[in-house]
Amino acid sequence: MAGRRRPAWAVILITGLLLWLATVAVTFLTANANLVPTLVLLGSFLVPVTFVAWAYSHRDEVITVEALFRLFVVGGILGVLGASILESYLLHPSAWMFVGVGLIEEGVKLVALWLLTRHLAGKSVRSGVVLGATVGFGFAAFESAGYALNALITVDGLSLRALVETEILRGLLAPFGHGLWTAILGGLLFATASRAGRFRLTGALVLGYLGVSLLHALWDSMHGIAVYLVYALTSTARQQALFAQGWIPRPTDEQVHLFTLFSIGGTIVITLIALLWLRRVWRSGRHVS
Repeated sequence: MAGRRRPAWAVILITGLLLWLATVAVTFLTANANLVPTLVLLGSFLVPVTFVAWAYSHRDEVITVEALFRLFVVGGILGVLGASILESYLLHPSAWMFVGVGLIEEGVKLVALWLLTRHLAGKSVRSGVVLGATVGFGFAAFESAGYALNALITVDGLSLRALVETEILRGLLAPFGHGLWTAILGGLLFATASRAGRFRLTGALVLGYLGVSLLHALWDSMHGIAVYLVYALTSTARQQALFAQGWIPRPTDEQVHLFTLFSIGGTIVITLIALLWLRRVWRSGRHVS
């Protein structure tokens, strides 16, 4: 009796991971710079494409492969371009910069999703979750490619090690960032059209947008929040005096451990909040006629 077929997302993940590992090995062995684009594209797109394939298996029938492809590529690029323009002109280094990043990036992804799906028939909450996640993962893929290239180029020349480390980190975090946040927004957006058939700007959608933007901002700023908490709770008089003079004192082992606990723990808490929120939005689709 033939064995059960692996789901498409598992085939994509396994095949893509093997190809990425082979590309890493050959690139390191041969130092062939022509392989760098392949390495960047495979590493940046593997996890987002895998999760879009998984989301496709949970879609409503109205969603086609062509629609997912358009939202992933066009929606992702529109989001990246819009965020780049707005962040360049509107944001400046400050304590509130990450709040601005969250508002801008979640805003442009929401607008891209709105524009690309406004004529879609059968706007269910679950379709909104899947299509929102697709736009978010497209954004994440193109953004990760940029981060990988930035990591590659250093003052000492090209660093393949930095590129690979960046792709591994971004790949591990990808399921819990842009795709998750925009999935929530997609479900909330489509909920506004479940009865009227067209999108509407509602108070629930605005509050959802602000909430998702806040989660995004907290995620991005967790490193700084962890540093502040460690300093506020454990800094010595000598360390405070060095800070006041503009010096950065060497942290103690306890402070290093606390920083790791706060930064990782905070990220986990933010992710759990977003996952529970998404679960609630997804289940709400059962009760909408």
